[in-house]
Amino acid sequence: MKPRRALFWNGAGALVLASASPRRVALLRQAGVSFTVVDPGPDRDWPGAAEPRVGVRALALEKARRVAARRPDRVVIGADTVVVLRGQRLGKPHDADESAAMLQRLHGRTHEVWTGIAVVRGHETRTASEMTRVQFARMSPAEIEAYVRSGEPLDKAGAYGIQGLAGQFVRRIEGDYANVVGLPVARLRQILREFE
Repeated sequence: MKPRRALFWNGAGALVLASASPRRVALLRQAGVSFTVVDPGPDRDWPGAAEPRVGVRALALEKARRVAARRPDRVVIGADTVVVLRGQRLGKPHDADESAAMLQRLHGRTHEVWTGIAVVRGHETRTASEMTRVQFARMSPAEIEAYVRSGEPLDKAGAYGIQGLAGQFVRRIEGDYANVVGLPVARLRQILREFE
């Protein structure tokens, strides 16, 4: 009888997720993947004037390389997400006021969510980026204030989590839902095939 083939990863070497994001951990677990988690450390600054598709790849690769340097025998996955509204990047807000300002800009509009992913094993690397469009419903000042008070926006690009309370304000998405959460799992699976 043939050994059973795993759906997600059949390569040699254990997978390591270079991310402290509980949302990315949850997405990989949902895919039935066996992996360990290593925090890559603090986020780095955006790479100069890079376009979103380039910047998120560079930051994802930097995270993966940081962890791969400590785990050279593993296959390391890095990811980075940014929200872009009319050409302007919205990262993670620093406080409640910045969260409210971001939400005020996003409500009633369509924005882009870009996630870069990188896979590193030794000196071998692959990167990709994924984009999803998200349309927000209009939010009243009271709704924005209540959502900010929930604390959910503070550690999320664009000051919202589609998988949490903010899901009720999302009217439409075009593209990969998991990408908006923070990890385009289908795209990652394709890249990992190159390492098997």
